[in-house]
Amino acid sequence: MTHLKVGDKAPEFEALDQDGNTVKLSDYKGKKLVVFFYPKASTPGCTTEACNLSDNYKTFTDQGYDIVGVSADSQKRQSNFKNKYGFPYPLLADEDKSVINAFGVWGRKKFMGREYDGIHRTTFVIDEDGNIEDVITKVKTKDHTNQILG
Repeated sequence: MTHLKVGDKAPEFEALDQDGNTVKLSDYKGKKLVVFFYPKASTPGCTTEACNLSDNYKTFTDQGYDIVGVSADSQKRQSNFKNKYGFPYPLLADEDKSVINAFGVWGRKKFMGREYDGIHRTTFVIDEDGNIEDVITKVKTKDHTNQILG
């Protein structure tokens, strides 16, 4: 698992969003970008986190940030998730895990005594030049905006 840290160049990525549009890191050049990885669309923690970012979207855009959500869900699941809650930002359907692996957020997880492979809930803040400004691994789903904007 690669461990990206503050100061590293963000990996160039490309994936399809919930509507089949290609989204790439280079689309956001000159803007700050919040890339949040979540384990599964429409599950309670992921919904809380995504809604917190959505509710504060204007605060982000006012400060020059854009937001992209990423999980290994299918386009259809991402589309349902986005439409159900009206998220103003794209959700990437990274089914082949190319973005997930590039950012190193796939790995062993423990849940209720069981071990399995999955996505670690992690958020990366990328600056205007494509460098990683912050890595948040202990995501507080209900208060994630404050964690990012501090």
